[in-house]
Amino acid sequence: MAMDRREFVARGAAFAAGFAGLRRVYAGAGASAWLREPAYGYGELRADPKGLLDLPDGFTYRVLSRFDELMDDGNHVPGLHDGMAAFAGQDGTTILVRNHELDGSNEKYSGYGKKQERFARLPRDRVYDPGMGEIPALGGTTTIVYDTRTRRVVRQWLSLAGTIDNCAGGPTPWGTWLTCEETTVTRDDVHAKDHGFVFEVPATDRIRLADPTPITAMGRFRHEAVAVHPPSGCIYLTEDIEDGILYRFIPNVPGRLLEGGRLQALVVRDKPTLDTRNWEDDKAPAKAKVPQGVPMAVRWIDMDDVLSPKNDLRLRGAAAGASVFARAEGMWYGRDAVYFACTNGGRLQKGQIWRYTPGAAEGKGGAEEDAAPGMLELFVESHDASLLENADNLTVSPWGDLIVCEDEIKPADGRQHLVGITPEGELYHFARNASGKGEFAGATFSPDGTTLFANIQTPGLTLAITGPWKRSRS
Repeated sequence: MAMDRREFVARGAAFAAGFAGLRRVYAGAGASAWLREPAYGYGELRADPKGLLDLPDGFTYRVLSRFDELMDDGNHVPGLHDGMAAFAGQDGTTILVRNHELDGSNEKYSGYGKKQERFARLPRDRVYDPGMGEIPALGGTTTIVYDTRTRRVVRQWLSLAGTIDNCAGGPTPWGTWLTCEETTVTRDDVHAKDHGFVFEVPATDRIRLADPTPITAMGRFRHEAVAVHPPSGCIYLTEDIEDGILYRFIPNVPGRLLEGGRLQALVVRDKPTLDTRNWEDDKAPAKAKVPQGVPMAVRWIDMDDVLSPKNDLRLRGAAAGASVFARAEGMWYGRDAVYFACTNGGRLQKGQIWRYTPGAAEGKGGAEEDAAPGMLELFVESHDASLLENADNLTVSPWGDLIVCEDEIKPADGRQHLVGITPEGELYHFARNASGKGEFAGATFSPDGTTLFANIQTPGLTLAITGPWKRSRS
């Protein structure tokens, strides 16, 4: 989708406006206060009579889409729902674009039928990888048009086909979803093409399959999520592996990602090759730690050979000074910063939330960017699994709190939560998966601010949650 620089910046300002509100609430409360009185959340979670989703008083949910339902294009809803984003549609509707983390081992969750018979009906020029045998590449995205006023699904369909392990991604200011493959498998006797790329899916209310062209300039690695910085056009990318690094992509033309750009890696300026994970082991029990709340200036180094046939992109980046992160997963832009989760970062390996604040000269490079660098800060580290256990997908709410999906299959209390985090770093539980089956994923708010959408991954449910939300500061 082409646009000039002026239009890109204008759209970016509108994109960011919904996340601009900061509300300082319950200042001074900490984790121990949360255990006594959840004052800065929404109160005690009430047991759901249906045994699915426990919510605070005043909140309700509905299941708007579930695995194996028949969709409007004749396919069934695939399973293993994951990352997701919401966009403004026509006549006040909301367009949801949703990932499905499927590969050849998950054929029972396919949307093409028990024998994949519906796959043959897809136009081959709209399928990235048809596979080498009976099982095609089963991942991709589906799109849902939802009316928040009537609380009904208008239509839903398959919107990207032939990819695998579509885990997270991120929305763009120009109205598309960037979906990420969390894999580095290459062409073999099962796959007809290499994988490990980012694909772009338009947020449209028209039933159609997206162009399945990978954005190869964004690199081939275990992609997890992306976030766009509207003022500069820079795109940040996480890597879901225990010794991953953080990337930045500077497009040659903002909003036209297939025209290429530069892929870079983050280096903490005064601490090259910083290990941000805060792990301890027998060999380094007194290893220096990254403290919370201390901003660190960064610089960015160019990466070459980004298709990485040896799957060593992160290793080359770290050797050149890039910081190492513990399974960086969900990422979102809001409150003038990029927030991202590291699932097993921290001393307890229960999760970290990082905040990257782009500099005034973000993406310009050279002396100009050196004089006004971006700043990286450890925003939250979990010191108590009962509060936050293995953060994954996240989003920024219209009033400024983060909503974080827990990603632990067998959590300490047997339940996964949606965890709220205030701008001051205070934590509260907003929702609990009462079924105990499947992790939360894909949290995202409707453009009108009335509805929080979230997925339960296995076998696959998409929920719409409404209630007395806080209000963003005008």
